[in-house]
Amino acid sequence: MSTKPKILVTHKLPETVQDYLNLHADCTFWNEEGSMPRSVILEKVSDAEGILGGTIDEELLSFAPRLRVASTSSVGYNHFDLDAMRAHGVIGTHTPYVLDSTVADLVLALMLSAGRRIAELDAYVKQGKWQKGTSGTELFGVDVHHSTLGIIGMGRIGEAIAQRAVFGFDMNLLYHSRSPKKEIDERFNARFCELDELLRESDYIVVMTPLTPETKHLIGEEQFNLMKSSAIFINASRGATVDEQALIKALQQGKIRGAGLDVFDIEPTPVDNPLLHMPNVVTLPHIGSATARTRNDMAELAAKNLVEALNGGRAYVVQELKDLVPN
Repeated sequence: MSTKPKILVTHKLPETVQDYLNLHADCTFWNEEGSMPRSVILEKVSDAEGILGGTIDEELLSFAPRLRVASTSSVGYNHFDLDAMRAHGVIGTHTPYVLDSTVADLVLALMLSAGRRIAELDAYVKQGKWQKGTSGTELFGVDVHHSTLGIIGMGRIGEAIAQRAVFGFDMNLLYHSRSPKKEIDERFNARFCELDELLRESDYIVVMTPLTPETKHLIGEEQFNLMKSSAIFINASRGATVDEQALIKALQQGKIRGAGLDVFDIEPTPVDNPLLHMPNVVTLPHIGSATARTRNDMAELAAKNLVEALNGGRAYVVQELKDLVPN
């Protein structure tokens, strides 16, 4: 009889990661495309001590009396019901650090694409609209270099964005976070400021905050009204940090120049979302960490977190649940 802990994996993993988990646990894997259906998860989680993937809420926990650890292969964990997990004594782990540079690369791509109208003008050329005499001001974008960047949320990814922006594009840096960070001020010649000031002064505004009750709809109509009419708005955090209807209204009314979005209120976003039909908005399908190397690294760390947490080792436990870890 196996003494290994039983774990349930709700999405397909690289073969090397499955091999690692098989060495340390009695595993039930999902090897189909997409994620394990919720009904199947509830059926199979009854004897699991660990789970990798899926939404962890009161319903699932009521089906999983033996569950001790839930692991996610993402840095964000807004799909964890922390109160319910605490009530059931379930530790949660996540994967910080490994995706920081990849997400920062994407944010710079969104800034460049929205500012220089890359997607819009790519379609312009492919549709045969590029003719002699049509290369004047109607094709102008706005510079990224030497512009002012405002980052809302100066965590690890925010710092990686700042490094690229300041040292790669000579941008002036403003940031807003819970408190000033002396090392950020000194390294990037940056300035901490209140949110309203950042919104008024920035040419590019990047939201990189986690989704919490305090940050839900952090950016709404009032905040868009403070922005420059020439501002480019970038969101690569979570869709719900922004009031999407207020964003649509701001774009329709010309209160801001454009936007670059990797996240939406509803994902996948409905095809009738007005944002998908605005040429000055770059829309991506939540691909911040989507490179083969980074996703493999995230899967490896999520698996290691699960094994370590089940065996009393070192794991990246979410901050709010660290007190559940035995001393």
